[in-house]
Amino acid sequence: MRKLFLFLFIACMFIALPSVTSADTIVEEIVARVNNAIITRTEFQHSRDELKQELEQQDPATADKRFAEEQKDVLRDLIDQQLLLQRAQDMGITGDTELIKQLDEMRKQYHLDTLEDLQKAAEQQGVSFEDFKQNIKNGIIRQQVIGREVASKLQPSPEEEHKFYDEHKDELAQPEQIRLSEHMISTEKATSDDQIAAAKAKADDMLAQIKKGASFDDLAKANSNGPSAAQGGDLGYFKRGTLAKQLEDTTFAMKPGDVSDVIRTKQGFVILKVTEHPKGGIPTFKEVEPRVSNAVLMQKLQPALRAYLEQLRDDAYIDIKPGYVDTAASPNETKPEETSATDPKAKKLKKRKKLGVI
Repeated sequence: MRKLFLFLFIACMFIALPSVTSADTIVEEIVARVNNAIITRTEFQHSRDELKQELEQQDPATADKRFAEEQKDVLRDLIDQQLLLQRAQDMGITGDTELIKQLDEMRKQYHLDTLEDLQKAAEQQGVSFEDFKQNIKNGIIRQQVIGREVASKLQPSPEEEHKFYDEHKDELAQPEQIRLSEHMISTEKATSDDQIAAAKAKADDMLAQIKKGASFDDLAKANSNGPSAAQGGDLGYFKRGTLAKQLEDTTFAMKPGDVSDVIRTKQGFVILKVTEHPKGGIPTFKEVEPRVSNAVLMQKLQPALRAYLEQLRDDAYIDIKPGYVDTAASPNETKPEETSATDPKAKKLKKRKKLGVI
């Protein structure tokens, strides 16, 4: 649950605060205008902070150097995001259905019963759930625009995929690993030999039921004291050298579907099941074809996306406040002009024609 709280807090830190026009407050500084939308200094600063935090998490030793290089593109990225959201409106993309699905997946990931529980978890941390949902929704919308307008036109050819595979075989090599599920009968609170013996007897009974055909997952959910009980005992993947020698020697000699005998550990008595056992080494092309296809697509996507965004910029009204830099500014962009409307307080943005004739 603490991870959920941290995720909610970080995600909403970087949602732009609304501008305030009350006479008693300071109006938010506008860094850039993108058509009839604005990018505020708060958005800009939060995006810089987010970038710095991400780089520090990736590699603290190189974070400062990388931040100095990458922070110059923060405003560019904010403008790109706004252009994609505006394009989504033209295409009728809302992201409503996908948002519900993603929130439900998040609910399941953090073992919450309802979406209301997810909302309560956010609000208990002082996070606006509406802002949080909007942040996720915007990401979904941008992904859908990119998928329809750019990625769908970049189908990798078989020749490109095989070339990528041949050039990256070493990078595609996989270590031997196993995926384990456990059934744990804890003895951490046992204070007598009788209690330990009772725990051993319970573990032996569970093993006997499994050997007779009972579902390992169901028994783990009902009886295991381990932290993975709710997931049917699933512990995930382990490479060689990451388990205690006793457990590694036992489990790496097992095949998928094999179940160990009852094993005594410091925490109690455990029964382990190997659910997957990839042997490692360089996989065949067929085994990694989906990964290779996706990797080739990503190689082609970045330049294609940049070209697509340049097209959007050519048709956009973009105005940058002095002192800020848009590193992807197009020479064909035009700055907005304010023109009077029927209501003197209303302002519209009008694009100049290419030769400067109004």
